Amino acid sequence: MNHTNFIMRPFNSTFWLCFIFFAMLLILSTLILKNKDIKIRKIIFVSACILTLIGFFIYKYFLSIDAEYDKLRSFIGGFNWFGELPLHMCNVNMILMPIAVLFNNKKLMNISFYLAPLGAFMALIMPGSGFINASIFEPRMIGYYGTHFMIMIEGIALVTYDFFKPTIKEIPRTIISTWFLTLGIHLINLAMRYSHLYDRANYFYTVETEQNFLLDIFYKFIPIPFLYLSPCVIILGIYMLIVTFPFDLSNNKRI
Repeated sequence: MNHTNFIMRPFNSTFWLCFIFFAMLLILSTLILKNKDIKIRKIIFVSACILTLIGFFIYKYFLSIDAEYDKLRSFIGGFNWFGELPLHMCNVNMILMPIAVLFNNKKLMNISFYLAPLGAFMALIMPGSGFINASIFEPRMIGYYGTHFMIMIEGIALVTYDFFKPTIKEIPRTIISTWFLTLGIHLINLAMRYSHLYDRANYFYTVETEQNFLLDIFYKFIPIPFLYLSPCVIILGIYMLIVTFPFDLSNNKRI
């Protein structure tokens, strides 16, 4: 197999093949589990999340021994385990989702339903250095795209597996919760930097943009760490309204 035929970049043929594969995985699993007992749906969902988490750490191990990745990320000091902890938005939700389902925590499900697919999708269409213009069959590419595609469909599966239904009235609370979550992560970044545990700690990108073109635009107008992410609140609110409206409309019709 000629790996050069499967170069991954946003919205090219390889990207869409992967997108279709994971979309079909979500659709087929939803149809198969539609009439199954909720306990079975929970077992399948939590098992998928655990496999994703295991895959995440395997993928990070391969990053740690990837000399090319280390070179490509030299502008932030290369690979560092303290910079690869599961504290980015996608990774946090990767951990929260199985907990939410196991304990039937609707508030956590609500947060993850909105943040997991959005954060994962943003990572997929705006990959950082080292995750673009390389074969999808390279370990770091399989790990990066496989993890983010799984997180995206797991977030959507919270609704398609019928664990809960989002409502517009929950949006303000979710936005506030997300803001406090981001603030907490920002404080972790500052603590890691000031303690010199990891001088480039930048989870949730609260301190610097790391050359992300959208965040670069925000930072140009608000050149203050953490606060420069403020426009994301507006984007998040609009996104939440768009994806929630059909569910809210459906609920009102039933009433």
